[in-house]
Amino acid sequence: MVPEEASSSPLQMFSMMSLSPGLGSPYPWLREMESEERGLCLIHLLLACAKHVAAGSIENANTGLDYITHLSSPNGDTMQRIAAYFTEALADRVLKGWPGLHKALNSTKMISPAEDLLVHRLFFEFCPFLKLSYVITNQAILEAMEGEKVVHIVDLHCFEPAQWLSLIQALSTRMEGPPHVRITGIHHEKSVLEQVAIRLNEEAEKLDLPFQFHPIVSQLESLDVGCLRVKTGEAVAISAVLQLHSLLAFEDAKASKSPNGVLLRDFLDKDSLTAKPKMAGFLDGILGLSPKLVVVTEQESNHNGTGLMDRMMEALNFYAALFDCLEYTAPSEQRQKIESMVYGREIKDIVACEGVERRARHEKLERWIPRMESAGFGKVCLSYHVMMQARRLLHSYNYDGYKVRDQNGCFVICWQDQPLFSVSAWRFRPTR
Repeated sequence: MVPEEASSSPLQMFSMMSLSPGLGSPYPWLREMESEERGLCLIHLLLACAKHVAAGSIENANTGLDYITHLSSPNGDTMQRIAAYFTEALADRVLKGWPGLHKALNSTKMISPAEDLLVHRLFFEFCPFLKLSYVITNQAILEAMEGEKVVHIVDLHCFEPAQWLSLIQALSTRMEGPPHVRITGIHHEKSVLEQVAIRLNEEAEKLDLPFQFHPIVSQLESLDVGCLRVKTGEAVAISAVLQLHSLLAFEDAKASKSPNGVLLRDFLDKDSLTAKPKMAGFLDGILGLSPKLVVVTEQESNHNGTGLMDRMMEALNFYAALFDCLEYTAPSEQRQKIESMVYGREIKDIVACEGVERRARHEKLERWIPRMESAGFGKVCLSYHVMMQARRLLHSYNYDGYKVRDQNGCFVICWQDQPLFSVSAWRFRPTR
């Protein structure tokens, strides 16, 4: 989507454009642009504006944002909608230079827990990514837990009962008989876990399946792994769907600066400066449970670069594909909510935030593999049968344009040929 040369073909006129307050309004001829040409123009203007923001050239950034807002719209075509959210993110980054103004303008924009849950359920319903992740995870668990009498599943972000309803139904029909199933669900909202518990307990009782649900109200970064209550003889499986990347926010906390130039280490206590990085410590704790299976789903893009421009380039390509495919699968009203409350929030996090405040630190599979291996995990190659289950789901929902492909034993979920999410499986690897 992003051109290799910002000054190529239709954009040549813009490469020489100075985004300065003295420049006359380009509005009359911008209105006459065709959709494709307007999209290329928006890409160029976004990148030019981001350079001004990164350089602290506020007047030029302001002029660029003025141009972009004239062309973009949250109700327009794909590129117009993307530009609207990137523009908002760039403006938010600029406003952070005036903390009082920034806080005042954002004081009423908080999303309630109920709204957050609703939009994530819409994302589950209208986008195949979570459904595919759940199907792949469940089938991998079924294969790994064959013959086990006590199965303990840990869900690091437990909000949607559909995944585990499907799994306990499959476990209840095992030829060797159903196992005793324990599910530990982690979520920061108690009410969400209570709703999940009700649905799973009802289904387990209907199937006469020995079952326990253990809720843990916690943010992932605050989770005490000892609270998972893993018992001797339990076969442990861990589901980490779009969660682990947030722990990377703490990796550079010791030396990073806020957008206002304040060293974050000045606010950290002495113990935190010498402690093991959050990600490494968390993976150590998980490894200590000797899991038979850990299934990790993550966004297949690198939004964790230190430079704003690198993140902008990656994010424009990634979210262009997400906005494009969502247009094919979601009705307009639901699509707008997902774009605004899921993708828009992620874009703002990637573009406007730094240090521990920046949580959407997505990284590609090529980074997760060595991270998991260096933590002591061994890769589990996902089977051909798991692949067939995923492709069957796409066919049953008529999800044309979506693909699942094998990448050295891991799966990559794509829109057309653009990789968007990866699923990898891991196990405890005993040291010799």
